[in-house]
Amino acid sequence: MINTVLETERLILRPLQADDAPAITLYAGDRRIAAGKLSIPHPLPQDWARRYIDYHRQAIAAREDYCLALTRRPDPQLIGIINLYPQTANGAQVGFWTGLPFWGQGYMSEALRAVLRFAFQDLALPRVHASHFRSNPASGRVMQKAGMRREGCLRQHLLKDGVPQDLVCHGMLRADYEANHA
Repeated sequence: MINTVLETERLILRPLQADDAPAITLYAGDRRIAAGKLSIPHPLPQDWARRYIDYHRQAIAAREDYCLALTRRPDPQLIGIINLYPQTANGAQVGFWTGLPFWGQGYMSEALRAVLRFAFQDLALPRVHASHFRSNPASGRVMQKAGMRREGCLRQHLLKDGVPQDLVCHGMLRADYEANHA
């Protein structure tokens, strides 16, 4: 069985729990978080966090999605989310966000490195990719710090709140991961 609890020096990444809803609502409900994520509406509907948790708990049980809460040792409170979506036999997409009080502390780079290790070592994926809005360069820095390479930019590729957004793409191949961890 594949372990879906990942540990790093400072973090425990675990499946979502029902009692994560207040923290998800607090952090994801912030306009600055929602502005950088296509999947997070603003304002959040009242039961959005509960539905989000229910969906991802079912998906992780079916091994269709690995949505993990970031928690700091030893505090079990959620500070952010990282999600690995296996999409095809050729790879997966990763997405993430961190609550504002935890920005700039390196937590997400640490979590992303753990998820990449999980993707390549445990799931034996050949490729992982991620993207961010050009207007959110901090997410790109997280990807680069974790060893992902910038692969290009899809200009005005998506609409967020009716505004065209450039999508900056990053990726990592299993060969890249193995070369960096040999």
